[in-house]
Amino acid sequence: MNTYVIYNKKSNNNHGATGAFKIKELWTNKNLIYKELNEFSTYEELFKSIAPDDEVVLCGGDGTLNFLVNEVDCENVPNPIYYYPTGTGNDFWNDLGKKAGDAPAKINQYLVKLPKVTVNGVTRKFINGIGYGIDGYCCEEGDKQRAEFGGKEINYTAIAIKGLLFHYKPTHAKVTVDGVTTEYDRCWLAPTMNGRFYGGGMMATPNQDRLNPERTVTTMVMYGAGKIATLAAFPTIFKGEHVNKTKIVRIMSGKKVHVEFDRPVALQIDGETVLNVKEYFVETASAE
Repeated sequence: MNTYVIYNKKSNNNHGATGAFKIKELWTNKNLIYKELNEFSTYEELFKSIAPDDEVVLCGGDGTLNFLVNEVDCENVPNPIYYYPTGTGNDFWNDLGKKAGDAPAKINQYLVKLPKVTVNGVTRKFINGIGYGIDGYCCEEGDKQRAEFGGKEINYTAIAIKGLLFHYKPTHAKVTVDGVTTEYDRCWLAPTMNGRFYGGGMMATPNQDRLNPERTVTTMVMYGAGKIATLAAFPTIFKGEHVNKTKIVRIMSGKKVHVEFDRPVALQIDGETVLNVKEYFVETASAE
């Protein structure tokens, strides 16, 4: 049996290879074969080229996992698939209760029965969540800074604070969960989550369980408050304490979600930015 370590050298601001080779220190008794992502054209090609009992360790960030589940039917992959985080946010790893330096974790059970999001006519699965509102704006601004400054580390917290105070304007939102529609003025955030974490450590939905029997997702809406009050509440998201602020935060769980804003804004899917979005639809595997 071989263990194929697939790494994305571009993750973690182009330090992905360094992180991947640390597995040698954690798994000294395995026959590790390293392959960079660009060594094969598709993940399907990789899985067809290895034996059914060979192991695969995927190294990268949340976007790397998103790419895998949208390219391969993980329901029918016989190989044990492990994950080792070498990205920046690593929200999936946090959701598993893992810490930096922990050995790779087997993740096959987390790659099946995933929810799907439809945005601008395109449908895709997601691992962690959909960010819509100022979180999407942060990804948009982060992409701009990355293009301008290259490998410079992006400070998303600073982007969020500046956005709240100066640049981002809240929207009017219409949120429908399992057929029940509610409208919100001054909506700042409206993510729908498969896990608890997104945005590099924000615990948007602390009670969401990605393996819950019904496979429901959770939508969180932060709304109603002005810039200063919202800025004061924003840090509580990192500990999940924002859910106690019931006057400005609403939590809803369900199988079908439709979120619509009154103007187009940026949206992010597992950290990947989509621009000019007025609405998104989420449907869980149990709702199909």
